[in-house]
Amino acid sequence: MKFKLKRVDWYIIKQFLGTYVFAIILIISISVVFDINEKIDKFLKPDVPLQAIILDYYMNFIPYFANLFSPLFTFIAVIFFTSKLADNSEIIAMLASGMSFRRLMLPYAISAGIIAIASFILSAYIIPPANITRIDFQNKYIRNKKVESARNIQIEVEPGVIAYFNRYDSRPNMGYRFSLEHFEGKKLVSRLTANSIKYDSLYQWTVIDYMIRDFDGLREHISEGSRKDTTLTIIPSDFLISATDCETMTSPELATYIERQKTRGIGNIQTFQIEYHKRFASIMAAFILTSIGASLSSRKIKGGMGLNIGIGLGLSFSYILFTTVTSTFAINGYVSPMVAAWIPNILYTFIAIYLYRKAPR
Repeated sequence: MKFKLKRVDWYIIKQFLGTYVFAIILIISISVVFDINEKIDKFLKPDVPLQAIILDYYMNFIPYFANLFSPLFTFIAVIFFTSKLADNSEIIAMLASGMSFRRLMLPYAISAGIIAIASFILSAYIIPPANITRIDFQNKYIRNKKVESARNIQIEVEPGVIAYFNRYDSRPNMGYRFSLEHFEGKKLVSRLTANSIKYDSLYQWTVIDYMIRDFDGLREHISEGSRKDTTLTIIPSDFLISATDCETMTSPELATYIERQKTRGIGNIQTFQIEYHKRFASIMAAFILTSIGASLSSRKIKGGMGLNIGIGLGLSFSYILFTTVTSTFAINGYVSPMVAAWIPNILYTFIAIYLYRKAPR
């Protein structure tokens, strides 16, 4: 049987998406005003160009935060326009005409699907490159959160090759008290030590004041020098990890980075794993929150739409709070990043099922 959307379906889809866009414009406008108020002292400095504030920062700030809080905007949109439909007895009329509540949810699901797909494409491919510009602006003019030094770095360059830096500073691109050990199985066959090492370009390094010890059974061969160019398949960003780095990578780049860091024994990549899984979890979140919002606000109540909006806002903010809490658990190692990203969806799925069964028929 050929499926065709009816006029009422298009009406609901237009109302849903229109309210969603309106909610984004309203809340982001307020967010921009508060953000300007918070950073006005930084923006008024003579070295901060107005063009950079508008184009580099706010033109990238708006899509980033709009997409970050997309679940909240989706929930607010559903609660608001569904409560309005119920308050005007339009939902009662639809159900009285023979339309089932399950059929009524079809245009909601289509709208949620449009939002989910758009949000995923933005978060996975479009926003990360834009975040590079936004974060560079923040680091340069507002507050530098970039990690520029680290201590006691141990990283696997290749299988059986372990590099160690006592300290690394990105400003001069220098590492200090460096060592490079080559193993065959569990046997140490060569060890390079250097007072310092300089990063030149992609995988190109220069060791300074070095000594190489090669082991051959009970024999040891030692060679020394002042400078030596070498190739190491590591770059400073492999161990100078900032909290915002995960926001600048597309999903394929994130997957490659996570796998690469795992093989090298880097342990503090939970933030990257959480970000990767949250992008996929957000697809399901759009459908879950739409179902909760529609089921909750489709009944006409005495208090009017204000009560539904209040309950909806409470649930949406609790969802965001719960997502933050589970992410903290993952960072501290209590749960895996994938579980942390999906726990809110699993919990709110049960809430959605309960409210769907209680919805008017």
